[in-house]
Amino acid sequence: MTLLRTTAAALALGTAGLGSTASADIQHLDDVIIRGSLCVGQDCINGENFSFDTLRLKENNLRLHFDDTSSSASFPNNDWRLTANDSSNGGGNYFAIEDATAGRTPFRVEAGARSNALYVDSQGDIGVGTNTPVTDIHTKTGDSPTLRLEQDGSSGFTPQTWDLAGNETNFFVRDVTNGSQLPFRIRPGADSNSLFIDSNNDVGVGTDSPDTNLHVRTTAAGGVVAAYDPSDLGHFAVENVNGTTAIRTMAALKNNGDISLNFINTARSEVWKLASLGGAFTILSPVTGGNEFSLSNDGNLTITGDFISGTDTLNVPDYVFEDSYELRPLSDVEAFIVENSHLPDIPSAKEIGAKGLNVGKMQMALLRKIEELTLYTLDQQKTITALNTRLDMLEK
Repeated sequence: MTLLRTTAAALALGTAGLGSTASADIQHLDDVIIRGSLCVGQDCINGENFSFDTLRLKENNLRLHFDDTSSSASFPNNDWRLTANDSSNGGGNYFAIEDATAGRTPFRVEAGARSNALYVDSQGDIGVGTNTPVTDIHTKTGDSPTLRLEQDGSSGFTPQTWDLAGNETNFFVRDVTNGSQLPFRIRPGADSNSLFIDSNNDVGVGTDSPDTNLHVRTTAAGGVVAAYDPSDLGHFAVENVNGTTAIRTMAALKNNGDISLNFINTARSEVWKLASLGGAFTILSPVTGGNEFSLSNDGNLTITGDFISGTDTLNVPDYVFEDSYELRPLSDVEAFIVENSHLPDIPSAKEIGAKGLNVGKMQMALLRKIEELTLYTLDQQKTITALNTRLDMLEK
């Protein structure tokens, strides 16, 4: 093994020993060991200050080429190049790894890149902006670290760009192509299993063990109804805020057969059912399991219990029996009937046909007529009694 010291004098001696001119190539047919630093390039000078550099490339067009001369088809022979900066005037400042055979640059770092722009620790974890990655890929920056997914159209597919990002307000998916809409967001502090998809595709909201296709579970105390409150949306709401007033289908239940909507009271272990059953809309009792309410396709309503309407809201006509009530003379009643063909204060057949029948109001109107009829009857009875008394006196 030949031991050489890289000084100008030693190189001159080596060149002279080969019988060559000062500009001829130097060939060593054995290993070369340089004890010290090595500078290669047009701008290396005698007395170069290497500082801590062991190998220095120094000139205005720096390239380190790996030329693989393998000639057998079974061996790889691709050439590679390490490049520092463009060689043209006004070009870029960067460090790159080039695939010299393919003419491509798969890796490039531009001058001015932040510290730890790309960092691989001893575990193989990759840091982007950090030298202490704690996961396989750890991205760190001062504002909204983001992963961009861009389909550029080069493979014939429609261009589309998505961002995955997070900051102090939310984690989100951004549809960059379509106006940077945010179709998916998670606020900091959201509970575990806020959204969970099971292996059988069941979806849990607030649970990691959904019992059905969509299972919403909460322990929140909200939604307790102490009185009627139209602003109380409970635990599930569907809202349409379109500015045009119109009837809209807000929810739909579809099935190849009858449909049931269950109301389960776990405190009393009872289940009420709203169902489309046998061509009718029905309510089934949790006690008997029977049909307590049925509205048929032809509009017939059937209930198995009593029908109770109104309670305090009904205007029950007890006022008929008050002294201040003015009972219409029967002659006036007769005249009204002759003219209108229906009783006073009772809707006509034409009105009922046009507006329908309000059962509660009709019941109260009929009760009023019965009470008025009772007063007429009592008055007539007084007259009959008086006439009978006079008749008895005349017969004596």
